[in-house]
This record gives sequence, C-alpha cells and structure tokens, in this order.
Amino acid sequence: MSEQPTMGGFKGREHHYPIRVFYEDTDFTGIVYYANYLRFFERARSSFFRLVGFEHARLWDAEDPLAFAIRKIDLDYKKPARIDDHLTIVTTYDRFKGARLWVSQACYRGEELLVTAVSEAASITPEGRPKRAPKWMIETLKPYLLED
Repeated sequence: MSEQPTMGGFKGREHHYPIRVFYEDTDFTGIVYYANYLRFFERARSSFFRLVGFEHARLWDAEDPLAFAIRKIDLDYKKPARIDDHLTIVTTYDRFKGARLWVSQACYRGEELLVTAVSEAASITPEGRPKRAPKWMIETLKPYLLED
C-alpha cells in the first residue's frame, strides 16, 4: 500500500500543515536548527498552493510561465522545537497586490507558539522580472485573502 504525504488541510482561511521533527532537522543538542524553519515554512506555503490547485511545475511550464520568489522574510523565534516534536505550521495568504503576495505563518507545538514568519513573495518571469499575477490566480486565492 502506498501512502501520499500529507499536504495538510484548511480551517477557514488558515492552512494547517503537520511536521514531525527528525534527527536531521536538529543541531547536536536535539534542537531544531534555526534555518530549518525556513524549509518547514516553504513546505507549508507550497502545500497550500497545491491544495488550491496551483502546482509550481505547472505554473512554470505554462504558456505564460510564472514562479514565485521570496523577496523578504521576517522570522521571530520565541521557543525552540526539539527532536520528535509534532509541529503544525499555520499559513495564511494575506494580500496580493500587483506582483507581490504577503504570507503570514506560525509554527506551533500543540497550542504553544514557537516561531512566526511574515514573508513577501514576488511573482516573476523566467528572466526573474516581476510579473503581475493572472486574474484567475487572484480569483482562486480570494476566499483565503484578508478583506481590504
């Protein structure tokens, strides 16, 4: 029997993505290495996209290709996660304006908040230039965005 890896699920406009901390995620003390939260957050953002119907490879291979690049990210480390912890990454796609997309994320161990992140992504062309997101993408994301 083959299992598909989970992509998490939605609770309202929030996407909840489960993570198990493995040995490879930690430093020699058994605490999650700080840079690995970036990987956890990226997996959650990508899973959110997949669940709403956007696959990165398909967007890139489309007739009018599009990709996303993180332009800026702010992380606030509050408490450490440890080996074998079960974490949940909560992601909200907050706002789309032109070629920019703002995303808020938080890493929890149960109810305990460990790390927060706020990122700004840019939709780009194959040449790396900013590109306004297509209307169909904004319409698909509209139920998940904050109201203006």
